[in-house]
Amino acid sequence: MELTLKSNNQESIAKIIALAKKLNVMIEANGSELGDIQKNALKNQILNFKAKETSSFGDAAEWQKKQPEDRDLPLL
Repeated sequence: MELTLKSNNQESIAKIIALAKKLNVMIEANGSELGDIQKNALKNQILNFKAKETSSFGDAAEWQKKQPEDRDLPLL
């Protein structure tokens, strides 16, 4: 017999795993499926990412402005 349980509560999962071990039940974890709550949390984490330090490459916009000035284009 196979039983599938889904939960976002880590404490509940830990209790279920402890009970299954006590009853000598085989446990097979499948973490490949993300629930809606986990998907939204991951999306918010990505969208709200803020770098802790400035880029070591400097200002990309300033580099792009200077780049065309540094080279001569061939005349056609």
